[in-house]
Amino acid sequence: MIPITVPVEPDAPDAREWLLDELSKPAYERAKPNWFDRASQAVWDWITSLFEGGFGGPPVLTLVLLGLLILGGVVLAFVLFGSPRLNRRSSAFGAVFGETDERDAAELRRAADAAASRGDWTLAIEELFRAIARGLAERAVLTTSPGTTAHHLAERAGAAFPAFADRLRGAARIFDEVRYLGIPGSADRFDAVLSLERELRSARPAAPSTAAVPA
Repeated sequence: MIPITVPVEPDAPDAREWLLDELSKPAYERAKPNWFDRASQAVWDWITSLFEGGFGGPPVLTLVLLGLLILGGVVLAFVLFGSPRLNRRSSAFGAVFGETDERDAAELRRAADAAASRGDWTLAIEELFRAIARGLAERAVLTTSPGTTAHHLAERAGAAFPAFADRLRGAARIFDEVRYLGIPGSADRFDAVLSLERELRSARPAAPSTAAVPA
């Protein structure tokens, strides 16, 4: 004879205790909304109520409240992440040929012209070759780093501008001679670098894939 199982019908205290035991299991605990979920839902419910007629004020006041909410979010973002650096210099600026120099290409060209007007051809050549490097970095043709040498820059730039490769190597050689070997600059050498710099400004890179590759 098959035994008959009689359903257990607990009284109210036992039922409550069984229910609490069941809800205390990890699966139910993980399913509970956390404080962030509850706060997010409350904010969303409030915003939704503004458009469903839950807020009895005039439309202008509703827009003001929404604006204040957005402003509060912006303020919170500032507190958490800080203000954006709107004046941050581009990565094109920095060290060039072993020296930290924050001038842009236009400033370097003006410095070269000023040195040339004084007859300081050595400094004029140095500044002008730096202007070439900075100009290429500003155009994202290549980048410079503290270890970039004039020869290395000329090789990388020559890959981007094959038609100027020989002249770039020549300008790098002039820079190294006046900068490191003590060979004085001259008007002719300055003019050669100046002509190269001016033509490169309007030249199109033939190898865009070299852009932003550290030189």
